[in-house]
Amino acid sequence: MTLVLQDVGQVVDGVTHLADIDLELKPGGLNVLLGPTLAGKTSLMRVMAGLDKPSRGRLLVDDVDVTGKSVRDRGIAMVYQQFVNYPSMTVYENIAAPLKLKGLSRDDIQHQVRETAKIMHLEGLLDRRPDELSGGQQQRTAIARALVKDSGLLLLDEPLANLDYKLRETLREELREIFRERGAIVVYATTEPHEALLMGGTTMVMDEGRILQSGAAIDVYHAPRSIRVAEIFSDPPMNLLDGVVRDGEVILASDIRLPVGGHLAGLAAGSYRFGARANNLSVRRRTTVDVEIAVTIELAEVSGSETFIHARHNDLSMVIQEAGVHGFALGEKSHVYLNPKSIFAFHDDGGLAAAPGMTPDQDQVLSS
Repeated sequence: MTLVLQDVGQVVDGVTHLADIDLELKPGGLNVLLGPTLAGKTSLMRVMAGLDKPSRGRLLVDDVDVTGKSVRDRGIAMVYQQFVNYPSMTVYENIAAPLKLKGLSRDDIQHQVRETAKIMHLEGLLDRRPDELSGGQQQRTAIARALVKDSGLLLLDEPLANLDYKLRETLREELREIFRERGAIVVYATTEPHEALLMGGTTMVMDEGRILQSGAAIDVYHAPRSIRVAEIFSDPPMNLLDGVVRDGEVILASDIRLPVGGHLAGLAAGSYRFGARANNLSVRRRTTVDVEIAVTIELAEVSGSETFIHARHNDLSMVIQEAGVHGFALGEKSHVYLNPKSIFAFHDDGGLAAAPGMTPDQDQVLSS
């Protein structure tokens, strides 16, 4: 099965939900939709599924126009963020439901249900009802019901969002392996950059109903085409600093000076917005080329094994992601260290001018 979207747009009550969507999705591919809430991820998946009809454009499945075709005839399976199961049915009956609609024999249904239950680690729970299950077990049941359909298109709309951290980690790893073994088109929506990187495959960064950039997850992460893509594909959002290139230096916030070298060497003199991800800043000097920045601590948030430090340098606010647990007092004077090799540069229009790891020649191609 191949799914093609041609110039798809959707406007509801005068509000644009989708605009200028052109995609070609092929069998065996994992496609991650990454974007904030209301970016258009669910709207796009509903159009793919046939639950909603686009205002313009076409959807082709294996070169056949299915734009107006009913969802019942699409051969798709969808998993939602909420635990959607039939409350009066057992786990076995929930998984078996789509197979009964197909008219399969009792023996075939039993075989497929038990095989799918084994994949999703539900073998010992088949006689229970959803209200007797944990949140993770309920979502496993919903996913099993989608998998058993063996559809050519599998849509998962933030399926792990309502699970706790440990369950998300476990189930995410299992799903990745399941997707690899299937020949279906898989579309997986998430708001979390970390999840997009872990899932791999092709990442499509969405915002305001548009796909801003598409490509291998690691490539989009390392070379965001614009400031907005960089913000979406960074958690916390990328620190952005206004600055200029002048006399062989990058000058940030009037008094932070970095050498113009490496991937920044191709930047012409002028104004730019510079970006640094939170994990590229540190309260400890990591390398000999790190630049020291005097800061005032505004807040230190401990999250698991990491600390997110909010600091200020003059009028410049920044967030530092530091491994380990660190305590700081409000208003404490400290220092933050920034490696010039980790800096991104963006033009005034928001387009990427230079990225870590790129050569000056590549940067000039981006600038042209």
